[in-house]
Amino acid sequence: MKPQKNNAPATKAIKRVIRNTQAHWVGDGFPVTTMFSYNAQGAEVSPFLMLDYAGPATFEPSDRPRGVEQHPHRGFETVTIVYDGEVEHSDNAGNSGKIGPGDVQWMTAGRGILHEEMHGRDFTARGGTLEMIQLWVNLPAKDKMTAPAYQEIISKDIPVVTLPDHAGTLRVIAGDYNGTTGSARTFTPINVFDMRLKAGGATTLSLPDGFTTMALILRGAVRVNGLKTLNSRDLALFDVAHEDISVEALEDSAILLLNGAPIDEPIAGYGPFVMNTQDEIRQALDDYRAGRF
Repeated sequence: MKPQKNNAPATKAIKRVIRNTQAHWVGDGFPVTTMFSYNAQGAEVSPFLMLDYAGPATFEPSDRPRGVEQHPHRGFETVTIVYDGEVEHSDNAGNSGKIGPGDVQWMTAGRGILHEEMHGRDFTARGGTLEMIQLWVNLPAKDKMTAPAYQEIISKDIPVVTLPDHAGTLRVIAGDYNGTTGSARTFTPINVFDMRLKAGGATTLSLPDGFTTMALILRGAVRVNGLKTLNSRDLALFDVAHEDISVEALEDSAILLLNGAPIDEPIAGYGPFVMNTQDEIRQALDDYRAGRF
């Protein structure tokens, strides 16, 4: 990410706004809305593959954790950001952990992993509101069969930048914001920013020319580039050309900004497997059924 310049370059224009209100359940613990996917938007969202927005949803206390029981992945990474509630993770590589509000789990499925995602046991017992994001990030062909890995990034370890004129704050989950580097390790150049703007606050982000850029308004309302008003649950997909995006909060707002170098490679996907060819998908199915994950 480049520092702002006095002679700011042309702005990244909004290509279109995606609004999806059709929710579905993942397991019995995550009522999600798919905001974008490689199936629907194709190469426009590369290097990102999919974003599911879960909640906000209220769960009653229970003695049985809800969630998604053990399932496979291959060929990409999952990024889980919790805003409210708790999620517990365990996988067959021996990783396990619990993430709560502000925490992030960055899992590299690579050549294959089996994992489960459940509500935290304490959260299950007391009940409450769950709100979270799960983002799928593609891996380039050379890294699709890398060893599985797990990054548990606790909120206190995520750098927080105060925006100019005290407009709000920006958490650098991945990438770089004006020299502040995020906590997550990535295979390709990616910026993942969690922004909070106060009502009336405004800022300009300078992002790499040629990168895919999207902004999801989690709550509030903002005006982008002085032209377009975006409301809660709107997702803006920007043109790749140019660098600057200006954002003004019309009310207290939370924004998830995604920005990454496109991966110019074929995509072949089947459920929890995302590879480059159908032969690789068939191999993934064979390996999973044979217990080779």
